[in-house]
Formats: sequence, structure tokens, C-alpha cells
Amino acid sequence: MAPIELQKFRLSNKKHKQKLRKIPPPCHKQGERFLKGPIPLKWLIRASKLPGKSFHVAILICYRGGIEKSRTIKLSNITIRIFGLTRYSKKRALKHLESAGLITVERYTGRSPIVTILEI
Repeated sequence: MAPIELQKFRLSNKKHKQKLRKIPPPCHKQGERFLKGPIPLKWLIRASKLPGKSFHVAILICYRGGIEKSRTIKLSNITIRIFGLTRYSKKRALKHLESAGLITVERYTGRSPIVTILEI
């Protein structure tokens, strides 16, 4: 009987090191939309625990804030359609986010609400 060659069954260091290398996160291409950060994790966690579509609206508020480079934004119904939301779900979500202390909202009849992102 021939001796068993254990080297055949051992993983080489090259294959093992390739598995451990860091893969960069996905990046947007030029002209594509993206969410600008950093967004405080405490803020996101609090928003994620709210009912309904509150988290969706919170992400949209952060998205618009990044585009406008401002903590105060106008949240139109056109913007919320990106996520397939209705004006009614937007209204409910804004109330939840406001009661959680994440935003303040200035409401005007017949106009888009003005939303200000608050620090926790």
C-alpha cells in the first residue's frame, strides 16, 4: 500500500487568504442616486421602531437632506412616490417621526410640509 499524502488534502494559504480579504461596499456610479451619510445610528434605530412606513419616510428625509445639503427640507408628494408611498402614509409617518423627537414639521394648507431633522 502506498502512503497517504496529506498535502493533497491541506488548504493552501493563498486560497485561505483570498477568502479573508475585504471586499469594498457597493458604490454608486456617476449620475446614479445615492443616500448621503453619515446618518447617526441612534437616529435610524429609533426611526426603525416606529409603526407603518415611518422608516421609509425617515430614509427619504435623509436622502433629500443629503441632496439639498440641509437639515431642513421640503417633502413633496413627488419625492415620496420613489418608495411607492401615498400622501396619507407620508402624513402618518411624519406624525410618528415628530412624536419620536426625530424631526419637526411645519405644515401649510395646500403645500408640502417643511421638515427639519433633529439631533438626538
